[in-house]
Amino acid sequence: MLKKRIIIIIACGLAVLIVIVLICNSMVVNAAKGKTYTNAADLPYRRVGLLLGVPKYTTYGKPNQYYQYRIEAAAVLMRLHKIKYLLVSGDSSAEKYNEPWSMRADLLKAGVDSAVIFLDCNSLRTFDSVVRLKEIFGQDSVTIISQLFHNERAIYTAEKTGVNAIGFNAADVDGYTGAETYCREKLARVKLMIDIVLGYTPGYMGKRGIYRLINCCQ
Repeated sequence: MLKKRIIIIIACGLAVLIVIVLICNSMVVNAAKGKTYTNAADLPYRRVGLLLGVPKYTTYGKPNQYYQYRIEAAAVLMRLHKIKYLLVSGDSSAEKYNEPWSMRADLLKAGVDSAVIFLDCNSLRTFDSVVRLKEIFGQDSVTIISQLFHNERAIYTAEKTGVNAIGFNAADVDGYTGAETYCREKLARVKLMIDIVLGYTPGYMGKRGIYRLINCCQ
């Protein structure tokens, strides 16, 4: 009898979790509807692009396709003059690990002018990247560059923080890596809702500055 009750409680808990995940996912998808683009030719011009950081290599030491596709997407937008400046935002919390600097190096190899690249090395999370875009770099309009699933969450965050955002979708990744990321993303959307309800703010904000030809990491 006790075992049956435990099974029922677990089943109810899983059912509630699934409902929560579905609701959070629906809210994020609906907020980004009509605001993401896959064809660069269709993308409206925005002065600033926000390239969201990701490790260059996977946990298995292999080249990260998410990283490469984001670099390629940002380079395409610069070549087509769909954005004028590029803010590269990501994690630099560990020694000898700096996502923005790594992405900057590869953007230069892809032909992007160093004078239009700016770095935000203090954003550990997507939420941080969007908030700091507005509060530190003084921007309230942006094209976010990442994969579709990531763009959707970033656009929802932007909507809740007063930033007018659209997204350009870099190529996605198939296979096991893509499936694993897809599952994590569903939980990340739940966490996003919790953060918004609880009034989360980035752990490090620094000093507000205007968008100018300086590098915040120097």
